Amino acid sequence: MRITFLGTGAAGGVPLFGCECAACANAKKYSVFSREPCSALIESGANRILIDGGLMDLHKRFAPGELDAILLTHFHPDHVQGLFHLRWGKGPSIPVLIPPDPDGCADLFRHPGMLDFSPQEAFTAFEIGPLKVTPVPLIHSKPTFGYVFEPAGGPAFAYLTDTRGLPRETRDFLQTMKPEGLAIDCSFPPSNQPKGHNDWALALDCIKAVGPARAWLIHISHDLDNWRLSTNPELPAHIRVAQDGDRVDLTPGTVKPGHE
Repeated sequence: MRITFLGTGAAGGVPLFGCECAACANAKKYSVFSREPCSALIESGANRILIDGGLMDLHKRFAPGELDAILLTHFHPDHVQGLFHLRWGKGPSIPVLIPPDPDGCADLFRHPGMLDFSPQEAFTAFEIGPLKVTPVPLIHSKPTFGYVFEPAGGPAFAYLTDTRGLPRETRDFLQTMKPEGLAIDCSFPPSNQPKGHNDWALALDCIKAVGPARAWLIHISHDLDNWRLSTNPELPAHIRVAQDGDRVDLTPGTVKPGHE
């Protein structure tokens, strides 16, 4: 199974419009440090699954029939905005698996076009090709799912974005199954102010609680990147801050990181 982090940014991305902080200036100068809306591509055999639809060029990145499914974590605009254009395309319909949110986002449900929305239930697994996928609830301001991917005979991977901490039942589920890889929301520097996303300390606490062999921090804001530039915080060897384009191959017994 291969995971490609297509985008690793929080809402607003990096560089943030109008911002002159060191992180945004760095991203303007060197594109490798820029961050698009948080999104990932999961590949297993011939199957390709897109997590979230916030990238605005989905209609250019993927040809008709190239995606087996789109999994939405939730319906905030930075995770679905690319679907508003994609839906008017031509070709086979695309299954879009979603958390049970009757409001969705704007008029996507009334005018889905080629998007075939299908609400899922927490902890009720489904299959896409050779992958078993289990939605797990997260803590956010709209109904939100993370997703756990289990290939037959291979290591599992959990993708958990847009959450502040983990619900007890999700934490217990992950502790029991012990995914080898974990990507988790880490939007802000350490802070005593409550927010709707993990800060640095809370993200690391979640990783410690689950205990994966490798972990990646995602949904990164310019504030976090700016803090990292000024403080150079240390991370355990098995954790890294993901960048756009990073890819990871999970094979039995190994986790091999790479970059496009």
